Amino acid sequence: MSSKIKLDYERVIAPIDPRIFGGFLEHMGRAIYEGIYDPASPLSGQDGIRPDVLAALKELGPTIVRYPGGNFLSGYHWQDGVGPRSQRPSRRDLAWSSVESNHFGTNEFMDYSKRAGWQPMLGVNMGTGTIEEAGALVEYCNAKGGSHYADLRVSHGYAQPHGVKTWCLGNEMDGPWQIGHLEADEYGRKAREAAKIMRWHDPSIELVLCGSSGIAMPTFPEWDRTALEICWDQVNYLSMHFYANNNANDTASYLALTGQLEAFVDTLEGTLRYVKAKTRSKHDVFLSWDEWNVWYKNMEMNGNWTQAPHLIEEVYNLEDALVVAQWMSVFLRRSQVLKMACLAQLVNVIAPILTRRDGMVKQTIYYPFQLFRRFAKGAALDVLCQAPTYETAQFGAAPLLDVSASYDAESGASAVFIVNRSQQESEPVEIEWQNGAPGKSAHVYQIAGGDPKVANTFEQPNAVVTADLGEVALDGKKLSLRLPPLSFTVVSAG
Repeated sequence: MSSKIKLDYERVIAPIDPRIFGGFLEHMGRAIYEGIYDPASPLSGQDGIRPDVLAALKELGPTIVRYPGGNFLSGYHWQDGVGPRSQRPSRRDLAWSSVESNHFGTNEFMDYSKRAGWQPMLGVNMGTGTIEEAGALVEYCNAKGGSHYADLRVSHGYAQPHGVKTWCLGNEMDGPWQIGHLEADEYGRKAREAAKIMRWHDPSIELVLCGSSGIAMPTFPEWDRTALEICWDQVNYLSMHFYANNNANDTASYLALTGQLEAFVDTLEGTLRYVKAKTRSKHDVFLSWDEWNVWYKNMEMNGNWTQAPHLIEEVYNLEDALVVAQWMSVFLRRSQVLKMACLAQLVNVIAPILTRRDGMVKQTIYYPFQLFRRFAKGAALDVLCQAPTYETAQFGAAPLLDVSASYDAESGASAVFIVNRSQQESEPVEIEWQNGAPGKSAHVYQIAGGDPKVANTFEQPNAVVTADLGEVALDGKKLSLRLPPLSFTVVSAG
């Protein structure tokens, strides 16, 4: 018996917001220095930018990128990173016990964003920073000339405003590890007052409120409820953070993690509904999953007061790539409430790209992100999937297949995203387009391998990559495939 996947173009969950394909760059480790910016590399241009890294990021295609932190944000004062480089101070970064040169700052990030083709998402310091400082940064970035901070930007060589639309009100302020940690009500009041000042400078901006740092926090989801009740009408999004791990070395359970991810979204969606009802508001707040990734192998977070230390440079394998693929399917299946997401991070630090001074490698997780970014367009569909189950130690019975799908009514294109969680067996599957055949054939792309632990390295950079399997003929409205074990398959049609 084949597993069955049925698509109905009228069973729409919600439009897919392109900003779910976002990323994150923090002043941590080698994400910025020796990552995207490395004047000492022979591969860099005269401006210090690594063109090979920039090209790889453009190929990956993140639509929006969060900057400059992360925990770094709560000790960062943005004026340190603008103006002539020779006049910028070096500072101790208390978040990562590192030294920050401030040679790369707000304007450099804006220039890079334009070259990479993504929207900037800037964060304001809610730890050691003030609400006045937050407003000043909005003025610096978004106001025309004629006032102090706008004129300061002009004097730095940027006559036109940057026009940053999306702003984060701090980072993980619920965490005791955070510089300037606040309790939920304290943070809510500070965020509300910062939001007011920021919106007075630019009423068009959107604001992201700090939610809980993760589901394991003892204050989850009470923190989220409290902060939302104080700030509801001032903000547009609530942030979510989650890092997956396979510390138990239990591949079967690791590949069934999506149930926990979906429960996280569902809990916060319920919290949003409750607060909206309690506040009697007509305003809507959505979710921004602005830190997410696999992270557990490299936990080095102490920079020993050096510049650009090697911190949490995770090496990703095939099973990590399959988890990332399923995570992005969760984004589609919860697209009614999830409107932004940022893969943390983009270069070197728990990232799809690793660099050396003389080269770079695309990690396994690069490829599923790239496929979703390329093919998930239009609206997410509520897919019917009939598949066998298998047993896991952590989550009980789980479906053998994880599936999501999209349909773009404007172009007529559809895409199906399938992970076969089996470690040994291939799985026959029949896909049926119930609203009519999308054409005579579909194009198939696949990531697969026999060893869940295989990884891409500088010595073997192509151990796990996307295989283009070409066109597969449809039988009327149906397509039959056999999915190899430990595989992620994308079927693009129309």
